[in-house]
Amino acid sequence: MQKFLAAAVLAVLSTSASAATLIHAGRLIDGIADKPRENVTIVVDGKSITAVESGFRAAAAGDTVVDLRDSTVLPGLMDMHVHLTSQYSRTSELDAYRRTEADTALDGAVYAERTLLAGFTTVRDLGDSFLASFALRNAISAGKVKGPRVFAAGKSIASTGGHADPTNGRARWLGLPTPGPAEGVCNGADECRMAVRQRYKDGSDVIKITATGGVLSLAKSGQAPQFTDEELAAIISTAKDYGFTVAAHAHGMDGMKRAVKAGISSIEHGTFMDDETMQLMKQKGTLYVPTIIAGRWVGDQAQDPTFFPAVVRPKALQVGPQIQGTFVKAYKAGVKIMFGTDSGVSAHGDNAKEFAYMVEGGMPAMEAIKSATMVPARFLGIADKLGSVEAGKLADLVAVPGDPLADITAMQRVRFVMKEGAVYRQ
Repeated sequence: MQKFLAAAVLAVLSTSASAATLIHAGRLIDGIADKPRENVTIVVDGKSITAVESGFRAAAAGDTVVDLRDSTVLPGLMDMHVHLTSQYSRTSELDAYRRTEADTALDGAVYAERTLLAGFTTVRDLGDSFLASFALRNAISAGKVKGPRVFAAGKSIASTGGHADPTNGRARWLGLPTPGPAEGVCNGADECRMAVRQRYKDGSDVIKITATGGVLSLAKSGQAPQFTDEELAAIISTAKDYGFTVAAHAHGMDGMKRAVKAGISSIEHGTFMDDETMQLMKQKGTLYVPTIIAGRWVGDQAQDPTFFPAVVRPKALQVGPQIQGTFVKAYKAGVKIMFGTDSGVSAHGDNAKEFAYMVEGGMPAMEAIKSATMVPARFLGIADKLGSVEAGKLADLVAVPGDPLADITAMQRVRFVMKEGAVYRQ
């Protein structure tokens, strides 16, 4: 009897140990190869991919089969410029006074889930309020909230009156305190070092600066440079001390060139980038995150004279139509491009529209997909775990119907999402 029970227990243990999830993919874009593979089985055990095999493996006892034979499977997508805890609307300026930290955090939970269900399993959050992106990042990591894994900047760093100065457009009689390095506003090299150190203290994963004016801030110029060479050098050298990469919001040429020369890691938006800046970026290895969808969105909304505040609308009309043209030139010039949307300007969940705009601008569909998979994985230093579909990597997988290489808009119709072996959409 004892032998029988022991044999039964061993049989159960053997069956459970061998149980796996078998994903039958009609087509696989693995994030590395230049061509897709047909009829592939991806074997997932726990959080990881254990094998990628040709043909459709038959299920053993206890195995789960996910039938995606009519779909294309890809690595979990990565958006390198989002703002998960906000979303712009015509009431955004008033909402800054009405909404609390709790409102912001709860909104972030909603927007994070929308982002995940759109196929984006990793994001870089480049600026928040109330440090809410850190709480969101930690809640997602702990399994309390559904969302992508988040690399968060926290509060963006600006100079006084800069794009990320939180008191722009606020009446002085409100008695708001003058923001300093703790609030992400710095002037002079020493304060800039302090601002970076404060981000480290807060728990930032990356540093975000506003190297030039911006569109949606309540300030006149969208292009003026907003840090000196000395300030940029202080920010970037201090960031390196703490192992941070530094992203620079930049529309205007002068501020962009200063940031690239100083050693910035990535340029966000890059609207008025010229040929000289493109060559500098190639020499320095600076990556470019175009955020075409944000430009298109603000340009569209600016057609309504009542949507934006009066100081914002002229900037939106100028910047909006320009971003995609800059992308076209930068791609042709050979600037290294990384996928990013600035979602939170446009709606969360619409991130994949960026692929269509990139392809429309001349980038081949496969290259656009790689810009949202292996390119950011290498940039973030996580290519050993993510960015491609390979044995030994985390099971972050998405599927879209048909062939996105033939119709890139298929990327907007995600039908399957897996993050670390857990299925969130099927």
